[in-house]
Amino acid sequence: MDRDITLGPRHYFGTATLLWDRDTTKMKTDIFDFDLPRELVADRPVSPRDAAKMLVVGDELVDRVVNELPDLLRAGDVMVFNDTRVIPARLSGIRRAERGQSNAEITLLKPTDDGAWLSLARPAKRLRAGDIIEFGEGFSATVESRDGPDVIVRFDRDGADLLNILEQQGQMPLPPYMGRAGDARDLEDYQTVYADEAGAVAAPTAGLHFTEELLAAIDAIGVTRVLVTLHVGAGTFLPMVAEDTRDHVMHSEWGSVDSAAANTINAARQSGGRIICVGTTSLRLLESAADEAGHVQPFEGETDIFITPGYKFKAVDVLMTNFHLPKSTLFMLVSALAGLDRMQAAYAHARQNGYRFYSYGDCSFLEANKR
Repeated sequence: MDRDITLGPRHYFGTATLLWDRDTTKMKTDIFDFDLPRELVADRPVSPRDAAKMLVVGDELVDRVVNELPDLLRAGDVMVFNDTRVIPARLSGIRRAERGQSNAEITLLKPTDDGAWLSLARPAKRLRAGDIIEFGEGFSATVESRDGPDVIVRFDRDGADLLNILEQQGQMPLPPYMGRAGDARDLEDYQTVYADEAGAVAAPTAGLHFTEELLAAIDAIGVTRVLVTLHVGAGTFLPMVAEDTRDHVMHSEWGSVDSAAANTINAARQSGGRIICVGTTSLRLLESAADEAGHVQPFEGETDIFITPGYKFKAVDVLMTNFHLPKSTLFMLVSALAGLDRMQAAYAHARQNGYRFYSYGDCSFLEANKR
């Protein structure tokens, strides 16, 4: 996670060194880099949600608005939505130990197999195994181990009891670049209107653009909506630090595609309908669940799929996604889907025309490059 980045008013994202050798598919990051003025990175969403800009990227670039999305759809299409629900995963408390006490903040990353939580701690160097972090109202956690900034903590409650108190005391885990804590507005803004399955520590942000009215308009066309679940992890904020993409390690995330969703997707493809993924999380999950013939299979488990140019897509025709940061694995993914040259042109157009980037920003509608 880019947790140590400090953004001043003139900060520009992107200082990479990865170049792509087209003959060997070895990639060096400079080809995924671009200047991004800080003022183009949104820290609040537009209202209403579907008033955001939408850049259609196909054979040409077309400026539209999200509420015009039904104009781009047709009966028989299937739209795939990630119904994960973001938990208020950031907690502030007091570390108590024999050597004294100090402030501590933890952000939950993912549960361990035995019911503890892998978490990001600040400041981590003050924490040791056995320390107690008290969050108030009788709610606390015990530090079991620490590895750099990551700690394993065990709360004094679990399951629904833990989720309930997180809703009361936790803050939304906004991306670090925003430079602010989550507030009451973010409890609604940083959640899709169809969120259901609690477990994410980052939002599937393309879905933030949808309103109930827009979903109804999509249904009226004869488009089928399918729900899948991928619990988005904090790894979505990780910058690319490896000099070769082959050395980058993706954090795994838990996902699920049930048999009904898989059957609907496969039937649509067989009858000529398009599979339109809302967000990179839905896309990554479908590609993880698809076999080599392009048939989506029921899936439940962890995925760490990393998609870069040269990847052969098996299950996706169109992607609706926000604008991503330079050098990010997500910009590599959209470059793989739509073509690097086309995405470089699209992002240049977006910057020149005031599109807003990242989680609370505008979005794009990307047609897969069939060439």
